[in-house]
Amino acid sequence: MGKIILTGDRPTGRLHIGHYVGSLRRRVELQNEGDYDKMFVFIADAQALTDNVDNPEKVRQNVIEVALDYLSVGLDPEKVVLFIQSQIPELTELAFYFMNMVTVARLQRNPTVKSEIKMRGFGAEGEEQVFGSGIPVGFFTYPISQASDICAFRATTVPAGEDQKPMIEQAVEIVRKFNSIYGDVLVEPDIMLPSNSACLRLPGIDGKAKMSKSLGNCIYLSETAEEVHKKVMSMYTDPLHVNVADPGHIEGNCVFTYLDAFCKDEHFTRYWPEYANLDELKAHYQRGGLGDVKCKKFLEKILNEVLDPIRERRKELEKDIPAVYEILRKGCEQAREAAGATLDEVRKAMKINYFDDAELIAAQQQKYQQQ
Repeated sequence: MGKIILTGDRPTGRLHIGHYVGSLRRRVELQNEGDYDKMFVFIADAQALTDNVDNPEKVRQNVIEVALDYLSVGLDPEKVVLFIQSQIPELTELAFYFMNMVTVARLQRNPTVKSEIKMRGFGAEGEEQVFGSGIPVGFFTYPISQASDICAFRATTVPAGEDQKPMIEQAVEIVRKFNSIYGDVLVEPDIMLPSNSACLRLPGIDGKAKMSKSLGNCIYLSETAEEVHKKVMSMYTDPLHVNVADPGHIEGNCVFTYLDAFCKDEHFTRYWPEYANLDELKAHYQRGGLGDVKCKKFLEKILNEVLDPIRERRKELEKDIPAVYEILRKGCEQAREAAGATLDEVRKAMKINYFDDAELIAAQQQKYQQQ
């Protein structure tokens, strides 16, 4: 079996530049390199409903936002399968079977689940009460659902951020458990992390550990140049860098973290020829004599260079929204076909393919004839 890629995003809001450097940019590169047999990219609306159950309209409206973002960054429906998670019922069926492969204690130990539950404020306060009665079962078990998404398409490669490593590890555990019981049916996935360490988890513009839609500290892919300007100029830098002459600190400075993620040597040729590369810029900032505003203006130019073509493509796509839904509909048909083939094998291995097993029916007939 060749390489099969699967990745996706929750439609709880527009996608931001953290998504872009963390996975979207690499997805487009993988698509254009063509070194794969199949690539699936999905909108995880069913997963989004686990913690938005009382706000389905939010999820419904953001499905098209994410689809527009996907197409705007350059994902090509002729090369990848774009689909909506909830429209593939086979995923729910496989997740149901996988629930028998995982204990409650194992889910409780999943660090991604623990951090997400704390961030969303489910249950009472305190470590010992984190897994209290306030957590929806669907949200608690979403690592199982995610394993189902991966395994249904026999994904070998999952491009994702560092925070998703525990989820992929749990998917591998489920695959190994299933295969040990039912035979060599499912494929173990590998995570594909961004090669640039700055892209592993891009911080928010406020300096918080993660750029997050829920925290409101994002720069969205669809934002105007004016909006980007305001956010870059408000970006957290070095609180000790009070005067231009003061030595500046790079670590924890959002401007330089973003430059690490986006900046290339050619950007200096175009926008700041005083420096040959980012190392020279950092050295000047660290020894003092370089103001934050100049660095922010440089970052702003780089971000707009990246975002301008995305904005233009989005404007064109917004002129024909029915066509975007048609792309998703066709993608769902292809996804169902692929997932259905996997489920056929799963049911056969689990011996629940009653009506397709002619030998079973014949054997039962013979047994009762002999009585």
